[in-house]
Parts: sequence; structure tokens; C-alpha cells
Amino acid sequence: MEATAKIMEPGAGPASLAQQFQQYAKSHGVKPESLAKEIGYSRTTLTRYLSGAYNSSAKGIETQIARFLAEHTGEVVTLPGTAAPAQRPQKPRFYESRDAKAALGVCQSCQEYKGLGIVVARSGYGKTYALREYAKLPRVAYIECDDTMSSRDLVEAIERSVGLPTGYGTIWRRVNSIRDFFNTNQGYLLVIDEADKLVSKYTQKKMEILRGVFDQSSVGLVIAGEPKLEVQIKTYLARMANRVDFYAQLDGLSPSEVEEYLGEFDIMPDALLEFKARACNRQTGCFRLLDRTLSNVRRILEGRESQTITPKIIEQASAMMML
Repeated sequence: MEATAKIMEPGAGPASLAQQFQQYAKSHGVKPESLAKEIGYSRTTLTRYLSGAYNSSAKGIETQIARFLAEHTGEVVTLPGTAAPAQRPQKPRFYESRDAKAALGVCQSCQEYKGLGIVVARSGYGKTYALREYAKLPRVAYIECDDTMSSRDLVEAIERSVGLPTGYGTIWRRVNSIRDFFNTNQGYLLVIDEADKLVSKYTQKKMEILRGVFDQSSVGLVIAGEPKLEVQIKTYLARMANRVDFYAQLDGLSPSEVEEYLGEFDIMPDALLEFKARACNRQTGCFRLLDRTLSNVRRILEGRESQTITPKIIEQASAMMML
């Protein structure tokens, strides 16, 4: 039986669509996940709608609920009247995943206790995302390294990050000026991201500069990089390895975190599974891929009446990244 629906005038109707749906579920002993599957939405989306926490356009989910109730009760079902346009769903400005909290925790501890911390993670797991967020706080100097950096480049980057004028003379003199700065301006944290690019079996000089700054300054130091960084430090930098106070290894998003991250969006169950695969697959998935895919999905949905995310839309978003 097809749903018969009419627009409900303001104040009309004995119960809201959400209340009717909840009453049906309670009287028939049906679990929310079963109902969500039948209407083609995730349990998270259905729960948010029923609890009144649904911030995007509800037209799609309400149409499916009305159809479901009409088919299963044989009664006329009223749809709510047109409400004010809902704001487009937004992804979190900063998502505090388990990994992000671990990285932030290492930074906070190192800054508070003037300790040495190590953060390691595979590319795309959100390491830089978390470190840059912490670097927005006062007295935090953040440096992102690359393979072309020389010792002089590293020293200059530290000078710039704390507001020192570019020094002259030998590296030793400039490093001494950096030490003096941290000893005079206490409470700083120095974050060195992509630090694995500074060390190899041929040279450890750049990392020794950092160790020297840490040893002789009143400053916290966080060194971050890919998992090989931990091996490099243990293999080539024993004097640094035995100074480590705090450590975090990021493991990637969990499926439940993916659902939480996507909480404001209307997502079909198959599309949600695809998002989880892109975020949680240990070989090919990561937080960065999830975030880039969602950004392209939002571009595709721009201006569309329906804001529901389908597998086809995710496929289109993937094609945009490959261009």
C-alpha cells in the first residue's frame, strides 16, 4: 500500500511523525536498527531525527517514515508542514577522535612538564591535523619538516616560529640564542612534525640540534612523524630515546568514530559503509581520505534540494579526487 500523505497545517495532527513512528516501534517491539534499515537510513540518522537533534533538511527521512507507516498501518499519514530552511550540514571544525586526544595529551603534558614526547602515525591518520590544532594555543611553536631541510634551515625555522630575527654566524651561536630565548620565555612547547625526514643512517645532526635545545633549555619538545621515526630514534639516537617522557601511536578512526564524525549528514546505509571503509581500512583507508571525500560530497550536494548521501554521490566525489 502506498503512503497517503498531506501537508499538516500548523497545530494540526494528533501526534508528530516522530511520535507516530516511536509509538509503532514500541507497540510492535521493533528495534531501531531494524526500522532504520527498512526506511533506508542509518540508525544514527534515525536516532537524531527522533530525538529532535536533526539539523539538516528532514524532508527525505520524513517521506520515508510516512511511507513506512502507511504501508504497515494502512492509515493516512500526515507529513509536517514546510519549516524554515535548515542550515546545510557541516563537518566538525575539529574532531576530537581517540587519536586526536592522544596527540593533544602528549603536547599538553610536554608543555606543562617540559618533557620530551613522541607521536607516531601513518600518513593520513590525522597526526598533523591534531598538532596544528594544538599549535593554535599560546607559546606553541610548530614546524613541519621536509627532506630538503639542512641544519641551517631547521635553525631558521625555529627562529621564525618563536619570532626571533634570523640569526647570523655559526649554527652554534644561533642555537645558543634559541636556548636563551626559551630559558627567558618559559612555558613554550616546540613541535617538530615530519621529524622522520630529519634523520637517517647517514646523518643525525639535525636531531642532535633538537636534543641540544631540549637538554639546555626550559622548553617542552614533541617530535612527530611516521612509525619509522620510533625505530630511527632507538637505532641512531640512543641519547634522545632514553629521554622520552610521553608517547602516542595513532591507530586510525574506529567505525563508531566515523559515524560520529558524519553525525550531521543524511547518509544511506550503503554509503555509510563506504565511508567507514575509506576511513578504517588498514591498507587503503585513513582520516584524510574520509575528510577529502566528504568535502567533495558537500560540493556535489551544493544547491541540491536533497542532501542525502548515496553510494553514487561518493563515487562521483572519488572521481573528483582523481582528476
